[in-house]
Amino acid sequence: MSREIRAKISVKEHIRTSEAPAPMRVLISADDPMSQQLLASMVSNLGHEVFAISEGLSVEGLPAREDINPESETRIAILDHSISGGKCRNICREVRKRFGSDIYIILLTPSHLAGRTMTDLGIVVDDFLLKPFTEAELCARLRLGVRVLNLLAGHIETERLLFNAATCDDLTGLWNRRMILNQLAQELNRTKHDKKSLAVAMVDIDLFKSVNDTFGHLAGDSVLRDIAASLRTQLRSYDFIGRYGGEEFLVLLPGCDRKAAADIARRMCQTIASTPMHICDVDVPVSVSIGLSSTADAGFDSATLIAAADEALYRAKNDGRNRVSLCEAAS
Repeated sequence: MSREIRAKISVKEHIRTSEAPAPMRVLISADDPMSQQLLASMVSNLGHEVFAISEGLSVEGLPAREDINPESETRIAILDHSISGGKCRNICREVRKRFGSDIYIILLTPSHLAGRTMTDLGIVVDDFLLKPFTEAELCARLRLGVRVLNLLAGHIETERLLFNAATCDDLTGLWNRRMILNQLAQELNRTKHDKKSLAVAMVDIDLFKSVNDTFGHLAGDSVLRDIAASLRTQLRSYDFIGRYGGEEFLVLLPGCDRKAAADIARRMCQTIASTPMHICDVDVPVSVSIGLSSTADAGFDSATLIAAADEALYRAKNDGRNRVSLCEAAS
């Protein structure tokens, strides 16, 4: 084998391996069967899964949304400009509707039409590949697409983490104090407008300091997490719970009168008390006390509602813990 042939093979293998982008599912559609087969072969050689539209690209030829397999998400589309004529803009938009707005669209376009095509369609596609093209050029475009998609995914994940950090308590996963108070303000506005009732429950873990003193703060953290998860299971889908501070939780019960709120609160107490916490190979009984207030008794001021629930919680503690107490106006 000549040195020149070996060099060509080496370059080709370099493109297919070290230069190839991470594998993705790629939608392709070319203007004729031979071009389609060649494009499919190139994309496959670069390690990607090919999803080909064999009868020419059109809105009617795209698969219905319900026929698109979510387990094999299509992230990149390589579409031929010449097959769709003046409808290319609409087809690209339809591709985004069916495969997701962040699908990376590469448009194949003849060199002599490049300038006009980029001007007319630059807003609906992400990149252009001029025909005729080599496998190395296709690889470069795909690599760029993968990098953009990965950066976008990383950006979305960063935004999610920042949002969670700003809104969630990092120990229990519940809303933090700021978020639960914001939600309380929204629920009070909605309740007042709809002329309904909102109940507020202040939940406190009984004798929590003794857990920390006896078993250590890591055990205390575990108890906080387990109780938070247990409380959440007793709530309705439209109730809200957040960590108010320390071992206290604030629960919002929209549409609840005194009886309904007390029933939910008693269930929370009973569930916690009936399930000992396994700490350091020891089953430790843990309970909560709950103070309740409602707009029917304390009005629509958030500070007044919380103060009333807190006062009721204080009475529950004094009366022996592991119980529910209603605010004075409700007793």
